[in-house]
Amino acid sequence: MVKHSPAPTPPAEAVATGRSPGVGPRPPALEFRDLGQTFTVRGSGPVQAIRGLDLRIDPGEVVALLGPNGAGKTTALDIALGLTEPTEGQVRVFGEAPREAIEAGRIAAVLQTGGLLADLTVEETVRAIAALYRRTLSVGEVLERAGIAELGGRRVARCSGGEQQRLRFALALLSDPDLLILDEPTAAMDVGTRREFWATMHSEAASGSTIIFATHHLEEAEAFADRIVLMARGRIVADGPVDRVRAMATGSRVTAVWNPAAGEPSPEELPGVTAVDRTAARVILTSSDSDATARVLLTETSAREVTISARSLDDAFVTLTADDPADAAPTDTAPVDPAPTDTDPEATR
Repeated sequence: MVKHSPAPTPPAEAVATGRSPGVGPRPPALEFRDLGQTFTVRGSGPVQAIRGLDLRIDPGEVVALLGPNGAGKTTALDIALGLTEPTEGQVRVFGEAPREAIEAGRIAAVLQTGGLLADLTVEETVRAIAALYRRTLSVGEVLERAGIAELGGRRVARCSGGEQQRLRFALALLSDPDLLILDEPTAAMDVGTRREFWATMHSEAASGSTIIFATHHLEEAEAFADRIVLMARGRIVADGPVDRVRAMATGSRVTAVWNPAAGEPSPEELPGVTAVDRTAARVILTSSDSDATARVLLTETSAREVTISARSLDDAFVTLTADDPADAAPTDTAPVDPAPTDTDPEATR
């Protein structure tokens, strides 16, 4: 699928250098420079949600934003969308302030929640939002691209959570944006619907869109993203291709069916072993020297079914986002509403 109203193809030298004749280099799709965000929470004082964040995402990239709850992901996305003004630093979307990019239709979002009128049909909802734009794609096209063309006459109240999320995606497509920001886009979807959604997103990426998505499904990040940005405690702790981030979880995993007999070394005594886990049937070893560990298991113990595997993205996630006691502080906390309440419901984002 070709993106709507594509720009003319630049000459080869412009592709090689990232420059267009007489224009200069293309600005990043999204850029944070020394970004900081501090909120004041009643009873807790100032809380840093974002700390000195530097991030550049170029046009056409597909980037997964990962991190545990409270890492700062939602705050970072809110800043990119112009919903929150940063306390420090600068944010630019295609070289412009976020709200300018939004007004130009260059950026759109699919958020976890959002007000949908239950009594309207799917098509009526899209037409109502389309009326707010100067120029949009056709209603039929966005419904088709979102995979809900057959639901046009259904009332929103009768749509499943996954179908409503696809409707939000259709609304985001109306301006034919260059940058799509997705915050937990498949949270309400079952496995089949989730696969269909990502097939649709593959098509959007192939058309040249820049896509940034936050997710707790690491398999989605591994399967779909070109690049992983991993956040913890308001900072970026890893940034790069999936394989590179996965490799940051040091060591390999060695598993075996083994119940040490008398006279055999214990799992902790094997060369290279840095951690030991046990299930009912297997011993699972983390090793800095998997060859040496396996060699002893195979030659000096009664272990069988010995396997060696690389660490997973899950392992890297856990390793790189582990709490640092010297740096522990709640993050990703939204400002307190002026109303006299003791609990801010957004503070758990």
